[in-house]
Amino acid sequence: MMDLAAILNFLEFRIIDVLDILIVAVLLFELYKLTKGTAAVKIFWVLALIYVVWKVVAYFHFTMLSDLMGELVSVGVLAILILFQPEIRKFLLYIGDGRVVHFFSDRFAKQSKSSIYSEEIEAVKKACRHMSATMTGALIIFARKTPLDEFLNTGEEIDAKPSAELLENIFFKNSPLHDGAVIIKDHRITAARCILPVSKNHDLPQEVGLRHRSALGATEFTDAVAVVVSEQTGNISVCYEGKMTRDLTSSTLRQMLEEILTKE
Repeated sequence: MMDLAAILNFLEFRIIDVLDILIVAVLLFELYKLTKGTAAVKIFWVLALIYVVWKVVAYFHFTMLSDLMGELVSVGVLAILILFQPEIRKFLLYIGDGRVVHFFSDRFAKQSKSSIYSEEIEAVKKACRHMSATMTGALIIFARKTPLDEFLNTGEEIDAKPSAELLENIFFKNSPLHDGAVIIKDHRITAARCILPVSKNHDLPQEVGLRHRSALGATEFTDAVAVVVSEQTGNISVCYEGKMTRDLTSSTLRQMLEEILTKE
């Protein structure tokens, strides 16, 4: 019979082995979510297949084939850095913006944050309701923890208190600031006419235009929230974490913004 020490060593190995598999599975799943809907997802599956084949041939001691596959994997690391640059950037921003650190600390913060954003949410809700009725296109970004300096630097500085009247004047069709995005940061309208990155998501409907793709692109690489009013249909949409929710009413818009902005 196996003695107690041997049994404990066996169990310890098995627990570590299971934990190792779970960690790798989580990392692969997160990488898949980052690449889902982009051309990079096909490359992801090819690289994953090459890695599995490498491990199989190494297990059966095919020396030459294993060495060849090992070289391909080594070169693949450099290829990943080049091909997955946007996804890697998004992952690093996810870690760097403090969401991982704040995940646990925020569990102890009991104070409600709904009142903090009430003023700008009400201003955006009212403005979007009016712009939707008049078919006025608009793109409004709520900055959160991820720095948006690269977007802010492309626009015109404003620094004003959020109000429905100001937002409607900015996006008025004859206004010099109506093109681009308005960014609300630290409860202030910080800049207008900002240029945002365009999403390369291939799963978007064909009727989705440049304004919606820019809103989605900004939320794919940051934790920002984007509100869009379609110039063609007047429909209101919200983009968050690379996902778009369309055809919202002013009431559902307010509810959705409260849920997202007060969630850390």
